[in-house]
Amino acid sequence: MFDKQNIQVRCLKTLEKIRNFLLSPKSREFLIFLFFVFVSFSFWLLQVLNDDYETELAIPLRMKNVPEDVVITEELPREIKIGLKDRGTVLVNYMWGQTFYPLTIDFNEYLDKGNQVRIPVSTLAKRISSQFSQSTKLSTIKPDTLEFIYTKGDARKVPVKIRGSIKAERQYYIADTLYSPDSVIVYAPSSILDTITAAYTQLLDINHVSDTLHHRANIQPVKGARFTPPHSDVTFLVDVFAEKTIEVPVVGVNFPEDRVLRTFPSKVNVTFQIGLSRFKEITADDFMVVVDYKDFKENETEKCTPVLVKHPHNVNHIRISPKEIDYILEQQIEFND
Repeated sequence: MFDKQNIQVRCLKTLEKIRNFLLSPKSREFLIFLFFVFVSFSFWLLQVLNDDYETELAIPLRMKNVPEDVVITEELPREIKIGLKDRGTVLVNYMWGQTFYPLTIDFNEYLDKGNQVRIPVSTLAKRISSQFSQSTKLSTIKPDTLEFIYTKGDARKVPVKIRGSIKAERQYYIADTLYSPDSVIVYAPSSILDTITAAYTQLLDINHVSDTLHHRANIQPVKGARFTPPHSDVTFLVDVFAEKTIEVPVVGVNFPEDRVLRTFPSKVNVTFQIGLSRFKEITADDFMVVVDYKDFKENETEKCTPVLVKHPHNVNHIRISPKEIDYILEQQIEFND
């Protein structure tokens, strides 16, 4: 209770001080001075605004009477920018007081213009000027040409493909990429639709990935085409590299029927990097190491070089040891009965 009374007393004292200040002779002189300053500023502002100026305004743009079977694949801009020249008082009214009606384009007026319609804005200048006073001059219109593209049912399902760079952290790699959805519907006039074989994402640049990454990738726009949906949720599955070594037999290829290859050793070590999740899946049967007879004919040496001709696509940094091995070519003797 004491606190409330104390606050009320302080408020009353403060109001009394303000009242006494406003009613004092010095305060009245100051207020009179402010009044004349305001009047002077008003006259100056009216004189300044009576001169001619230029400004830029935005007029909303709309389209009407679009049939249900029509898909607009390249939209009109949402607004057009117009440059106006007039007295400052008129322009201030445009900027702060007047609301402009949207400029409406009737789709039915352009049915015979084909799938790609271009409208010179100069043909719409009268409709734009009708919203302004007669003293206002229309100096610029941006853009100078309006364009929209549409199709009636032409569509195709295309796969989603990643564009850009996705780099994993050291000792990691991107094991798989999942798309949701993995394909989208593209609507476009047939002349444009025939050139689209895939929906490419906007350029990605992702580095230092060390764990499963979920990313919404927007489809790169194509002029005159509409993708539905306009994006795909991409998941990058990350795995850890592990090193594995297995023994793979050396096989001779392209040898004559009367020649038999004997190598020492008969197997070589193949060392490679593979994702930890697939470490146990990889066996010697997934690889093929050969010695080609053609190499003997071209270069007769005491040793031969085994060559890896088959390996799984998901292994990296493959190495063969030893790089050269000893061999014997045996002549096969045929016995006639």
